Amino acid sequence: MNSDSATRLLRAWLVTAATDFLFASTLAVVAYHSTVARVWQGVASTVLGPASFDGGARTVAIGIAMHCCVALAWTSIFFALYSAWPALRRLVATTAGMLGVAAVYGPLIWVAMSFVVIPLVTKHPLPTITARWIGQAFGHICFVALPMIAVISRGRVAGRVPVTV
Repeated sequence: MNSDSATRLLRAWLVTAATDFLFASTLAVVAYHSTVARVWQGVASTVLGPASFDGGARTVAIGIAMHCCVALAWTSIFFALYSAWPALRRLVATTAGMLGVAAVYGPLIWVAMSFVVIPLVTKHPLPTITARWIGQAFGHICFVALPMIAVISRGRVAGRVPVTV
């Protein structure tokens, strides 16, 4: 990986982590009438269990760190696909293509996390599809996949595929 690629991956990860952090935090307060701390303690609870809700700033920090690790994983997966697949690079070279890929990759992330990763880690049953679940799936289009794809494919010129990725 050259330094431009490493920089794009790092930027995409940080932008993705930040936009999803803001989305989840805002959603917790505005739609779920909860607190920012509680949403990140909830993330920490996937590995720490219910005691995370009594852990104060320490478990908030653990939840945010876990969030950042997950954002890095999904960003790295997309970056690897982008690097290896010329057709994907051509597709996201257009605004419509970028939106289309985000409309698939964002919900795919949410489905994989909620139906595979979280149940495997927590041993809890699969989630129920509710309006809240669907809202999260759609939110992952705008606040996870789209920023990630935009940063990774930045500097693109429609019709021209970068030589080095």
